[in-house]
Amino acid sequence: MPLLRLFLIFVKIGAILLGGGYVIFPIMSNEFVEKRQLIKQDELVDYFALSQSLPGIIAANMTMFIGYKLKGKLGAIAAMLGVIFVPFWTILILAAVLNALVSNSCVQGGLWGVGIAVIALIMLTVREVWQKSKRGIFFYIIFLGALISLLIFKLTPVQTILIFSVIGILVKSIRRQA
Repeated sequence: MPLLRLFLIFVKIGAILLGGGYVIFPIMSNEFVEKRQLIKQDELVDYFALSQSLPGIIAANMTMFIGYKLKGKLGAIAAMLGVIFVPFWTILILAAVLNALVSNSCVQGGLWGVGIAVIALIMLTVREVWQKSKRGIFFYIIFLGALISLLIFKLTPVQTILIFSVIGILVKSIRRQA
């Protein structure tokens, strides 16, 4: 795949990406797993999980992983530039007319509808990642522990990811030695 084609695919993705990192998963799955068959679903789940645990924007991280997988370092750069191209120019244009837009009831209604669609896409992402996860007793213990740490103990997402990443590493190391 030529770099320009990769760039243009990500321009299209960037143009329809509303809602950020959790919304990009089903879009990437459709584009690169189902439609083009360039990567496997398991790889995409791994990229998504890794993208969440790295600093920065989930969608940007995931974009760079896929670009790198397909075309190396230049592919990562082309993918990143592609996915930010439309949002960058859209933000510049919207910033110029922001005050007029904020008070417009049609715009408020449109944003409300987009918010609901984003919730649906996030739920779809959760379902797809859940289905592709290798579940066992350890999976459910970690899942419940992470959920409790977020909801009851009010740990930040970063703290939760760090704690359960260390636990996951320890458990995998112990299992390998056994």
